[in-house]
Amino acid sequence: MQKYEAEMDALRQVEIEANKPKVYPFNPNYITDYKGSVIGMSSEEIDRLLNYRKQDKWINSAKQFQQVTGVSDSLLAQISPYFKFPEWVTQPKTKMKSTYVNTSNSFSQKTDLNKATALQLQKVNGIGNVLSKRIITYRETLKGGFLADIELQEVYGITPEIILKIQEHFTVKTPRKISKINLNTATVDTLVTIKHIDYEIAHNIVEYRKLHEGFSSLNELLKVKDFPISKIDIIKLSLHIQ
Repeated sequence: MQKYEAEMDALRQVEIEANKPKVYPFNPNYITDYKGSVIGMSSEEIDRLLNYRKQDKWINSAKQFQQVTGVSDSLLAQISPYFKFPEWVTQPKTKMKSTYVNTSNSFSQKTDLNKATALQLQKVNGIGNVLSKRIITYRETLKGGFLADIELQEVYGITPEIILKIQEHFTVKTPRKISKINLNTATVDTLVTIKHIDYEIAHNIVEYRKLHEGFSSLNELLKVKDFPISKIDIIKLSLHIQ
């Protein structure tokens, strides 16, 4: 009798496992309410992710996913093996082929990146209809256009190699106007207005500044705890030292 019950329990467990939703590799940037609930996220965690994405920001690592959503270590351990990011994210330092030839035009010969059309951008090898529209759309979200060529890094799906090819024929000639923030006097609330700086990082910047009696250079930000090193050049565009 006990053997029979054990076999029945085993069969029921097999059926339960078979009926569980299967999880396949996925890009966490595209998690929906349904997908989030399936993988065990709470509604609050899902909302944090969706609100983050509404700001045209992207998740590029499991650690960043946890920072944005606040999921537990145990849930992250369960779902992060299924995270699938684009190759340009997972292999950002891919070296260009040695056969690459730079045919860059002079500054005067280049087209203003802030006035380039999608069709003009599509003349660059590697840029099709989707990526060209994505560049234009991102430029429009900046409300005044690109401040510098380096902001192309913020366009989703673009690779370092394609950026170099774009810069052969395009460059920012009419940068948007901004008021740069003084790193040595900025408050936490002011610093968080800069893209890629959240409250935790802003707090760490202010603490570092107090301990070292100010910053002597913008590159000193690299010494700040948890500072997003890969975004230093983007962040520096909004800062100055006085």
